[in-house]
Amino acid sequence: MSNPVRWGILGAAKFAREHMGPAINAAKGADLAALATSSPDKAAPFQAFAPRLRVHADYDALLADPEIDAVYIPLPNHLHVDWTLKALAAGKPVLTEKPIALQAADIDRIIAARDSTGLLAAEAFMIVHHPQWQLVRDWIAEGRIGELLHVRGAFSFDNSADAANIRNKPDTGGGALRDIGVYVLGSVRFATGQDPDQISARIRWDNGIDGFAAIDAVFPGFTYASYVSMRMSPYQEMSFHGTEGTIRLSAPFNANVFGEARVELHTPTLQVETRRFPGVNHYIHQVEAFGHTIRDGAPYPCPLEFTRGTQEALDRIYASPQNL
Repeated sequence: MSNPVRWGILGAAKFAREHMGPAINAAKGADLAALATSSPDKAAPFQAFAPRLRVHADYDALLADPEIDAVYIPLPNHLHVDWTLKALAAGKPVLTEKPIALQAADIDRIIAARDSTGLLAAEAFMIVHHPQWQLVRDWIAEGRIGELLHVRGAFSFDNSADAANIRNKPDTGGGALRDIGVYVLGSVRFATGQDPDQISARIRWDNGIDGFAAIDAVFPGFTYASYVSMRMSPYQEMSFHGTEGTIRLSAPFNANVFGEARVELHTPTLQVETRRFPGVNHYIHQVEAFGHTIRDGAPYPCPLEFTRGTQEALDRIYASPQNL
């Protein structure tokens, strides 16, 4: 058996502490080996589940560590591009939290660096690694709902009381579209393999960030409507409505947190076929897929070209927003 991929994390972010750090630690063929943070207090919770974790006082020191094979970046959004490029320049394959960039042109820079170094760089778009989304993609391709005519989506939570949160700050790349709009848009692109011909959004701004956005789009053959918000009670759902049935996902984005991952196929006779995925951790699957690619050369399920397509759609929305 090959040696495990030794991972280092840049920054002790809450998301890394609660989700990706434990996932790296639990994934097959992976070892959470190092963390870069200047705060011992922030490192302590990571060391609680990864006792052998080495702590570097700054990010550059971790990138220079010869015993690190891959880097995970959960930094604030506006820092993603620079540190992704620095990781590649340091010879490290890199998995960066979404959005990996704030505009599509910056993803082109990362693609160029990926290609010149020959190293894997990817956005941590974890949902495509979940079997529920792979099932939805297969059902649509197999014609289980006939011709797809309309897609609906919703994703919301409320962090209005947390003014210091980076999602609530325009200078750190905050906003609902960047934080969760990538899911309601990217999931449809993944499931259908299509890009929108037309797209727009009605946006409600709150202190410089989009706290709510209602998105409308026309894809080849079907229409699309969704909303995302950081100012509404927690909710998420996706549905794909065709001529011969409907596919519904009840926890499409935060499986195990919002609820059990469940995919329902509703037929014209009102019968429901349900597939459940209790306990499946898409973060662990993501880490294992990344390792499989850098160790064995397997195709990565979510290449940067896919990521760029979602960002390009967001760029089009931000270029001509319709304000509420």
